[in-house]
Amino acid sequence: MTYDDHDATGLAGLVASGQASPDELLTEALDRVRALNPALNAVVLVQEDLARQAIRKGLPRGPFRGVPFLLKDLGAESRDFPSHSGSRLFANETYPEDSTIVARLKAAGLVIFGRTTSPEGGIGPATESAVYGGPTRNPWNLDRTPGGSSGGSGAAVAAGIVPAAHGSDGGGSVRIPASNCGLFGLKPTRARLPDGPYAGEGWGGMAIDGYLTRSVRDTAALLDATEGPDLGAPYHAPPLARGYMAAIARPPRRLRVGLCDTSFTGQPVHPDCAQAARDAATLLESLGHHIEPFRPDADHEGMIRAWVDIVACGTALSIRGDLGGRDPRDLVEPVSRGAMAHAATLSGEDYLRAIGRIHAYGRRMAAQFESIDVLLSPVMAEPPARIGRFAHTTEDYLAYRLGPEGVWPYSPFCTAFNASGQPAASLPLHWTEDGLPVGVQLAARFGDDETLIALCREVEMARPWFHRRPPLDNRPPAEAASSQKNREMQA
Repeated sequence: MTYDDHDATGLAGLVASGQASPDELLTEALDRVRALNPALNAVVLVQEDLARQAIRKGLPRGPFRGVPFLLKDLGAESRDFPSHSGSRLFANETYPEDSTIVARLKAAGLVIFGRTTSPEGGIGPATESAVYGGPTRNPWNLDRTPGGSSGGSGAAVAAGIVPAAHGSDGGGSVRIPASNCGLFGLKPTRARLPDGPYAGEGWGGMAIDGYLTRSVRDTAALLDATEGPDLGAPYHAPPLARGYMAAIARPPRRLRVGLCDTSFTGQPVHPDCAQAARDAATLLESLGHHIEPFRPDADHEGMIRAWVDIVACGTALSIRGDLGGRDPRDLVEPVSRGAMAHAATLSGEDYLRAIGRIHAYGRRMAAQFESIDVLLSPVMAEPPARIGRFAHTTEDYLAYRLGPEGVWPYSPFCTAFNASGQPAASLPLHWTEDGLPVGVQLAARFGDDETLIALCREVEMARPWFHRRPPLDNRPPAEAASSQKNREMQA
């Protein structure tokens, strides 16, 4: 069997049984970076020597011992891996120690060897930062975006460079790339994963780390390896009853599933996105779950306006702290400069009002889930956007986020669960006629991650997606030929 036949858990099994070595797996991943990354522009800041050194020193005997892995180039601060954070302003920033989540990933035995591209400060649903010299492209169609802000991770996993990669999600930034790239991605309950020590919270508690994977079990095992608050964390999630891996060992009870095939405000979405949700409802009903039409009754428009204000303030805080009197036009992309300008119009009272509105929205959404266990919807209102549609070339931050061609009409589903703090996942269950992935979102009650991931595993078993891969003819011929020369790992 080849590298492509295994998820991260499977590759760790090959290492444990002696059928493959960490050095062999790293060589395979690096060969794929060389072959595929010129077309994708997804993997950056590669440090092969550091990864080889970690192997020579002896890897921890964690659940992913010997598996090659990539960190998103935003957050995941590491002593060993400098970061650009998607920005010329922050290029090659270093840190004195590992963040808690990176320390836990290393303890799991992963062989970290580089980072993946991100939009500047995680501000958009496409990954086209100037610091990387061009856009990151979707392996399913190089004219389309893999999404953002974990777009590089989505592209790298979808292309088969690594079986899993780190991401983060403050407004859909794991679920959007998962949907666009035909992968599984789960945003856990707020504060389920550690933020420290470099951040107390992200975007008013709405941002959290996560993973892009090909299998539900890889996400479950990665979450088990990294969940739990860090020392002094300002928030704590409700404790898990058994853990994610234990939760996927058997299907959940039969659930009440609400189906929403429009936006949460009742606007129509692309036919493929609506059909993806309806097809998933049919599948869940065939598995014995109860399906009913449902649209959450909450102030969705007020929530997104508050989210936009909070993100603008967070963007301004991070940028102004590093500018040091320099001209932002030389170092900061236009949409981020627009966010800074918008933040300058907001008072402290405005910011606290936005936080209050987000909390009120979370309470209202919690009440909505008294009559259902899970909400089923599309992840996106459209299939993956074309490269350039969400480029960071405008300083009109409000139009970029909220305008008729902006981010909110394109992605009206994900942000709801960052605001409410509820767990939500993107499952790769639908492809358009021209071969573009379209994800389906499942969201559960606050703290009920185990029910959610057990349901995701049940769906995966009923309609497997692991062996569905991007067609080689979407890649340049030389790279397609190279990708076929996979080094075989004998099973």
